[in-house]
Amino acid sequence: MKKIGILFGQENTFPKAFVDRVNSKNEKGISAELVKIGKVMQAEPQGYDVIIDRISQDIPFYRAMLKNAAITGTAVINNPFWWSADDKFFNNALAVKVGVAVPKTVILPSNQHPPDTNEFSMRNLEYPLDWESIFNYVGFPAFFKPFAGGGWKNVYKVHNKEEFFNAYNETGTLVMMLQEAIEFDEYFRCYCIDRKDVKIMAYDPKQPHHLRYVQNYVPKDKNLMKRIEEDVIKLNNALGYDFNTVEFAVRDGIPIAIDFCNPAPDADVHSVGEENFEWVVEAAANMAIRKAKNHNPGENNLTWGDFITSFANNKTVKSNKAKNK
Repeated sequence: MKKIGILFGQENTFPKAFVDRVNSKNEKGISAELVKIGKVMQAEPQGYDVIIDRISQDIPFYRAMLKNAAITGTAVINNPFWWSADDKFFNNALAVKVGVAVPKTVILPSNQHPPDTNEFSMRNLEYPLDWESIFNYVGFPAFFKPFAGGGWKNVYKVHNKEEFFNAYNETGTLVMMLQEAIEFDEYFRCYCIDRKDVKIMAYDPKQPHHLRYVQNYVPKDKNLMKRIEEDVIKLNNALGYDFNTVEFAVRDGIPIAIDFCNPAPDADVHSVGEENFEWVVEAAANMAIRKAKNHNPGENNLTWGDFITSFANNKTVKSNKAKNK
């Protein structure tokens, strides 16, 4: 029997709906359940062929358990090794390399020394930084936010140098990004499941959380929708995420990817709405079933990003060529 599990935290509507949907399909030899963890022994499997991870970003014990499950053959969605290494600044750099438009962004050192370091620990860093060139590149207004954060925590919108430095002085040991603010005409949030199924949702980030998903939206530009879908798939193939959301701000007809590192995206019926909820439950269930059918016991069943894989392989090829000269 192939077993699919979902690991979750405080969310209530999606996990049970997902399990019920998988089981309602009556796929021979496949069942789904809410993950149960009794003990975690090194290099021993947890008994699941597929696990959908919705919470390990907040629970380090779960992240360690999932890595252990992965090396014993579980297809963990999303890949816990890659997810642990990912950050929003790298995402932006990767987007540039694969041809997706993103805001101008720079990464900045923490305002205060990290724990157990002092003024000698960062002696390779030029001081003061070339603030004028940084501000000229990004421009104002700009968003100032953690390079590895989420959920709009510690995010500032700054309109000039004074506001920037006031915000910077509040960030402590956080590593922050300064990012161009995009004045947009339209905004979209897109589910991407299994790096091939895309749901484009009109979204208004200026509204209260429960009103952000625009109901009964009618697309005005089919070419824009096509480009957004293509960019969503391009990003998720490069990143290797099987369950993710991508957000686009549209400026002068160009979709600019704002946020695309959401490997445990909101899927609550009360915020995304019935139609979007139905879509993501169905798409996630179908993906999990496909993963279970393709699962190879005891082998590596994780998804890795195409860009990272091709980059590593290309580097290996170049290295081998150099050795053979």
